[in-house]
Amino acid sequence: MGVNIFSGPAAPAGPEPRPRRPTPGEESWFGGVSAPADTQSLIDDSRFTASWQTDAEARLRRGPVTGVASTTFERIYRAFIAARAALGAALAATLAVASAFGLRPSLPIGALSVAYATLAISMWLLPRFRRGAAPHTFARLRSPQWIATIGADLAFFTGLHVASPGSSFNYVALLVLPVLMAGVLTPRLMALGTAALATFALLGTAWLGLLSGGDAPLLMTQAGLAGSGFFVITVLAGELAGRIAREELSARGSMEMARQQAQLNRLVLEEMEDGVLVVDRGGKVRAANPAARRLLAPEGTSRAAPFQLRGVPAWGALVLAVERAFAEAAWPETGRDVTLPFAPDLHRTLRARIRFTRKREARASEDVCVVFLEDVRNVQARSRQEKLAAMGRVSAGIAHEIRNPLAAIAQANALLSEDATDPAQRQLMRMVTDNVERLKRIIDDVMEVAPGRVHDVGSIDATAQLAAVCSEWAQAAGVQLGEQSVLRVDLPTEPIGVMFDAEHLRRVLVNLLDNARRHASQRSGAILLTLRAADEASAEFSVLSDGAPISADVESHLFEPFFSTRSRGTGLGLYICRELCERYGTRIDYRLLPPDAPHRNDFFVNMRRAALQPSEARLHLTP
Repeated sequence: MGVNIFSGPAAPAGPEPRPRRPTPGEESWFGGVSAPADTQSLIDDSRFTASWQTDAEARLRRGPVTGVASTTFERIYRAFIAARAALGAALAATLAVASAFGLRPSLPIGALSVAYATLAISMWLLPRFRRGAAPHTFARLRSPQWIATIGADLAFFTGLHVASPGSSFNYVALLVLPVLMAGVLTPRLMALGTAALATFALLGTAWLGLLSGGDAPLLMTQAGLAGSGFFVITVLAGELAGRIAREELSARGSMEMARQQAQLNRLVLEEMEDGVLVVDRGGKVRAANPAARRLLAPEGTSRAAPFQLRGVPAWGALVLAVERAFAEAAWPETGRDVTLPFAPDLHRTLRARIRFTRKREARASEDVCVVFLEDVRNVQARSRQEKLAAMGRVSAGIAHEIRNPLAAIAQANALLSEDATDPAQRQLMRMVTDNVERLKRIIDDVMEVAPGRVHDVGSIDATAQLAAVCSEWAQAAGVQLGEQSVLRVDLPTEPIGVMFDAEHLRRVLVNLLDNARRHASQRSGAILLTLRAADEASAEFSVLSDGAPISADVESHLFEPFFSTRSRGTGLGLYICRELCERYGTRIDYRLLPPDAPHRNDFFVNMRRAALQPSEARLHLTP
């Protein structure tokens, strides 16, 4: 049974009924093989639509899945239609030339020739006769396409052969066209049946010749040889059609795999944190993923590819790096740093890694390179995180081991203080006690951020919790609340539920308030606490202060452990805040507000919102 890779035209979007699918016995050489459901869903998935895809990829994606197969079948069908039209024109022209030389054909031959030429040329000229041409339409003898083509050819050519027993024209060769057409476009059984009909027509004509006194051996031998040739042509045409079907199926599978691979590559590149640019020798960016477009813009994203790198002053260093890569035909594996000066006070340093698509010896002729961009701050942050992770494990172990001897020192100091009467000795013992307590606090801080199991927590009312912590902190720090207070609180009147542990939120806020008080002035409202619902999924509170702006050198190390600008500071406060926030999917960061803002230093915490329990009570900040 033949293999059919054509499933006919795709089903229309309207209510038009789908054509009947042929049964296995009716399958033609070009059968229907539809794309797998998972492949089709992958192709139609809108998530893979990327603004930075190339024109070739866009054309590949727009190509219909069944377009290749349907076009091939229709092309073969149109070739036969054109051949029939040419043959009909040749028959009409032959009659005209014969008449000019005095060889007048009989009336039946002339009528059949003109009728066939009219039918064949009409089907070739009028598009409506080509509509609906599909493999399943040639799998039934009753289909209009089969009757108007193969059936009509058999009838006309057989009639011409019967009507010309004594004519100088031989019309037997014309029967090759419907036999060949059936061998390519119809199922094997129907193709063999068409060859049998043509053979019976020749044998019938030979029998009529015997009745009129013809040579029986000669006529039957000619009919038998011609009929055998028809069967051979049918089998060969079927084999060729089967080979075309297999090649089309293989090409279609390769195209599907290429389309899937291209779409998966686009998805991966879209989700990459590193920027990816495809740049040619002329400096034109042919493709750019969203991460690269964000890195190339001072804020937001740059325009979508294609665009030109040259002409933008801030990108000058990147242009020089690309030109250098093309000139040297090589680039360090670790990359090189380029700085993009977007503004006098805004610079962004990127780590550029440039790769070529061909082998090293052929790089000199490269016309395209791939540039991987990464913010140097992220590179440094990852390096610090790796070091901090190792140091954190060591620190947690050391802190755990220090607790026992520290407790012994505290106990021995307490016993000594009971018998000490000399003021100098008691002062030294107080110094020991103070430093023991300081060491305990450092150990508690280190153990607090040591890796451990995160307990499941529910939602808390951020408004009530922040108000309670502010009251507690103000009382402990000796800060008077009121209109003239150093601390000013701006909280919403409605509760805001967030996912956080109440005690951990208290520690974060107390650390931020202590840090703000340490650097702020003593004016009224020097410290400002605000809380707002950013959107339906997040809420944000800020601790702002009017102290001197934090320099860029200090800002890059704000959340690192053991980094402090004070001689007696542990440098763990902000680091602990960040570690506690990350446990609950919360982000803490610092931003410097514009010079005209009354509070330039802003430490903000972005929290995940959650629904509150109806029974939760709210606390209020007392003036």
